[in-house]
Amino acid sequence: MNRKPEKLQRSLLLPVAARYLMPLLLIFSIFLLLRGHNEIGGGFIGGLVAASALMLYAIAVSPAALRSLLPFEPRSLVAVGLLTSLISGLIPLFAGRPFLTGLWLKTEIPVLGKIGTPLLFDLGVYLLVVGIVLWILLTLAED
Repeated sequence: MNRKPEKLQRSLLLPVAARYLMPLLLIFSIFLLLRGHNEIGGGFIGGLVAASALMLYAIAVSPAALRSLLPFEPRSLVAVGLLTSLISGLIPLFAGRPFLTGLWLKTEIPVLGKIGTPLLFDLGVYLLVVGIVLWILLTLAED
């Protein structure tokens, strides 16, 4: 039997929904990142939400479209995340404190609250998780 390969029917709704949902999910991931060192949330869960938003776009449109949309390679994001977390741990050493001790600025910033090394550490974890998840899932999606 000589069968023709079936054509995949692509959804019309999913790419449109992904274009509207992606910015909202990215904003929500930043909210989770910023509130994480005081309440539930943080860099890990914020990074997972951001990576999920980006992968939703890759599933809806294509992995190549997501790669062209990103201004960076996921591998470089992993390196920046690790470096940021390491720097947040080294800052207290210069103040005569143990590695990874939390230090905060004395003045509060409106909306953000007190800024300190725990937030910098969470930012590093956020970047690391986004980079690692995108790196793995884009590699699997392209194969």
